[in-house]
Amino acid sequence: MLEEALRANLVSRLNRAEGQLRGIRRMIEAPRPCVDILQQLSAAEAALRRISHSVFKFHVEHCVPEAGTKGAAAQLKQLKELVDIFDQRAR
Repeated sequence: MLEEALRANLVSRLNRAEGQLRGIRRMIEAPRPCVDILQQLSAAEAALRRISHSVFKFHVEHCVPEAGTKGAAAQLKQLKELVDIFDQRAR
């Protein structure tokens, strides 16, 4: 589970990303030039990637080592999940 401080930070960042997405929707409805929309989409994607990276980093630094204290099977399960997550991020 994510620590409280990280959760609060991520929620704040998600709120900003949500605001960016609403702004992009308004730009499309307005309509605005494609280049402006694409720039904002790129910024929103980057924000989501940074959020994803923070959660991934926490998982590697906290969840996987914690599973090691619960035995080999639990650690192996966490490592398999980590590989699956890494595969998804690589797509």
